[in-house]
Amino acid sequence: MLDWWLPENVSTYGRDIDWLFHLIYYVTMVTAILVFVTLIVFLVMYRDRPGRRALYTHGNSTLEIVWTVVPALILVLLTFLSAPAWSRIKMQAPPPSDFQVRVIAKQFNFQIVYPGPDGKFDTEDDKTLLDEMHVPVNKIVHVHLQSQDVIHSFFVPQFRMKQDFVPGRTITQWFEATKPGKYELPCAELCGFGHSGMRGWIYVHTPEEYQKWAAENLQAAAAPAAGAGTRTAAADTTTGGDATR
Repeated sequence: MLDWWLPENVSTYGRDIDWLFHLIYYVTMVTAILVFVTLIVFLVMYRDRPGRRALYTHGNSTLEIVWTVVPALILVLLTFLSAPAWSRIKMQAPPPSDFQVRVIAKQFNFQIVYPGPDGKFDTEDDKTLLDEMHVPVNKIVHVHLQSQDVIHSFFVPQFRMKQDFVPGRTITQWFEATKPGKYELPCAELCGFGHSGMRGWIYVHTPEEYQKWAAENLQAAAAPAAGAGTRTAAADTTTGGDATR
């Protein structure tokens, strides 16, 4: 019912997040209606009228207990209902995946690092993009978040995903996009004077489109690095041979 005012959900766990949002919204809406109706009734019942003397009340212990216990029970219930989704998305180890990407946030952009054909970060075949991430649809993606300076936030509304970057830590989160498209990645944590312009884009491709993009941008970029490594090794061998002679 409320989906019309939310960004389109394109992630596997978005339905769970939306269900919790709707539940909290309805609880809040009912509470607000009860409070406003009670306020209006009291305004009418206890309005000033000629010849009516003011009355003083010292409260009602029963009512005070009720309106303290009932909200507390509602909060406890919401906690129990949200715990499974929170645990699955945030607390448990991410579902297994061979797709890894590192996101390094700094004032005021996102550096997206792919490990290259060797599957390892911090090697010569790593590929770094600025403010753009490319992933295949229906693929679990592990995102390793790091910050070079202050707290930033990785926020993709359509993925129902939000996680802060914390300096000095590597935080691993995951998502699985279910629809190809271009999705905005804004920083959702005030991080300095350029915060409002800090945003990137996540491109979700079909498997065929992603393979084409990866061949043109990841494997092609890794080939020169591998060639340079081979030439360096050959040069070292030649130098060693000369030294022996």
